[in-house]
Amino acid sequence: MGSSVYVASMEGYTGKSTVALGLLEQLSRRVESVGVFRPVVRSGGSGGRDYVLELLVSHEAVTLSYDECAGVSYDDVHDDPVAALDRIVEQYHLVADRCDAVVVVGSDYTDVGTPTEFSYNARIAANLGSPVLLVLNGTGRTPAELRTMASVAVGELRALHGTLFAVMANRVDEAQLLEDPKAFTAAITLDGALGYAIPEEPLLSAPSVADLMLACDGRLVGGDEALLGREATGIVVAAMTMPHVLDRLFEGAVVVTPGDRPEVVLAVLMAHVSAGFPQIAGVVLNGGLPLPEQVSRLIAGLGTTTPLVATELGTHATTTALNSVRGRLTRQSPRKVATALSLFDAHVDGVALLDRLEVARTDAVTPLMFEHQLIDRAVADRRRVVLPEGDEDRILRAADILMRRGVADLTLLGDPLRIQARAASLGVDLGAARLLSPLDEDLGERFAREYHQRRRHRGVELDDARTLVRDPSYFATLMVELGLAEGMVSGAVHTTAHTIRPALEIVKTVPGVSVVSSVFFMCLENQVLVYGDCAVNPDPTAEQLADIAVSSAQTAAAFGIEPRVAMLSYSTGTSGSGTDVEKVSRATELVRQRAPELLVEGPIQYDAAIDVAVARTKLPDSHVAGHATVFVFPDLNTGNNTYKAVQRSAGAVAVGPVLQGLRKPVNDLSRGATVRDIVNTVAITAIQAQETP
Repeated sequence: MGSSVYVASMEGYTGKSTVALGLLEQLSRRVESVGVFRPVVRSGGSGGRDYVLELLVSHEAVTLSYDECAGVSYDDVHDDPVAALDRIVEQYHLVADRCDAVVVVGSDYTDVGTPTEFSYNARIAANLGSPVLLVLNGTGRTPAELRTMASVAVGELRALHGTLFAVMANRVDEAQLLEDPKAFTAAITLDGALGYAIPEEPLLSAPSVADLMLACDGRLVGGDEALLGREATGIVVAAMTMPHVLDRLFEGAVVVTPGDRPEVVLAVLMAHVSAGFPQIAGVVLNGGLPLPEQVSRLIAGLGTTTPLVATELGTHATTTALNSVRGRLTRQSPRKVATALSLFDAHVDGVALLDRLEVARTDAVTPLMFEHQLIDRAVADRRRVVLPEGDEDRILRAADILMRRGVADLTLLGDPLRIQARAASLGVDLGAARLLSPLDEDLGERFAREYHQRRRHRGVELDDARTLVRDPSYFATLMVELGLAEGMVSGAVHTTAHTIRPALEIVKTVPGVSVVSSVFFMCLENQVLVYGDCAVNPDPTAEQLADIAVSSAQTAAAFGIEPRVAMLSYSTGTSGSGTDVEKVSRATELVRQRAPELLVEGPIQYDAAIDVAVARTKLPDSHVAGHATVFVFPDLNTGNNTYKAVQRSAGAVAVGPVLQGLRKPVNDLSRGATVRDIVNTVAITAIQAQETP
């Protein structure tokens, strides 16, 4: 049984789910298995399920099901509180016995709504042996008022033999917090417990368009159903002429207008995709009045994705219904989830929190833990990364996540108007990104002259250079070389050659390295291995293989993996012969000459490199055999097939390819890259930029 913490509050609407999610994310960075437990569940989510529990069990670190993590219902507590407590304790131990740490989330004050509910939560926490993380609603409250609330809760906990672990004042007015942050944390730091203050973030309490549609008994009559999850930050009632409506638009607005105002509908839909106006979340057509048939055909032909919702209610009834809706943090709202995690990270010292909880670090590294490490390192020293494929959907979605998490400062290449329009169609926020056209005349001329200067010995004329630098890959590579960006990620729609060629011509290799190569970080169940080269060099020579080995070891070390290098072959030691074995033997000797401090073994078979028992038989005196972390394959055929076999057969997460050997970081994506792959690769590129002199 591992550590646990009980997240509780004294009232509703504290944003407890934000705190619980942030805590769960922190734990997933330190331990292999994180559990979630909800002692008292409520209905009201999808299928009548508790939406907070659904959100938390959807986290990748949680392997237990919703039913396994649920305690009892409110009805059970009403019927027999003592029996319900017995069942809660029993169910909790079934969860705790299978996890390294458990986040327990108290009830929500939607059913009982009296001081006895906090008492019951305190009693549960005491019976579970879980210290309490108290969440206070800071909305409109002074530090003194928050201290009074915290003191009352502490007294209740003491009376019921509970233990206070930390206090978090959530939803604090941001202006007050910025003015005097220490006043809030000092006020809620009681009994030696940790204290943190988290500001209000309107997006987290914003309802989705789907929530609003349900509230006004509406139906979708146009646009993309997938964008019903977009958050609505406010209502604009279009009771004035069209120009005045446009003046009143704001980011995330839902426009309410009768269906017989087609000029307003068309105007706000056009504004949505225009770079000069904010992106709206949707349009509600009230009064039961349909749009004219000609206008409906026009909208359909435009291909607009903005949700159009129709309701029979009048203007007053519609706005009243919409304004009464409160948003929730659910698993169907990825923008809110990313925002909540970023907010928690920015205002809570996660390391101190887990240290106080005495959560021991595990030696194992799961795929999720490795990805967290990438994000954390990138956020700690943010760098500038350029993405040449700026109008590609996966790039845009990844950019939204990257900027919300503060991973990198991004430049997206392409036609800014086209990028902005596509982002609006996808419901993506690019407000923090720099949008730059590769046809920019001033930069284009500067880049052309720079490229001509470097390549004229190859017969490149200035006019040729002017044409070439308009290519996004060349434009982005020159941005990196000239210090306008610190790293580049491409390849979602371009080939590897298209990404690497400009880098070879402009950035060039590190002194002493003859070849650009690649590695994959292979994230197995409880460790991360490095495979190289699996993407670039078809049949490297012994000298190139040695370069690949040294570069791969350096990459491993840069990402916290102790390099123990296995030079792979179909033969171990001196047991076999042949041209291929001799190449690996020669490469191994070259590695020992170039990097005498590096632990390297070769030629060696994969089983002897990874399995301690096999290593004892084949190479009993080797410091690498059985413990290898860096695997260097003799050719691309072997490496590419092996990484894909391990990825598919062992369920490993393959992060990469990561290019190495270049003076500045340029990385290639697979054309089948997912949004998650892009996020990871940008984080890796940012970390490489941190390491670049």
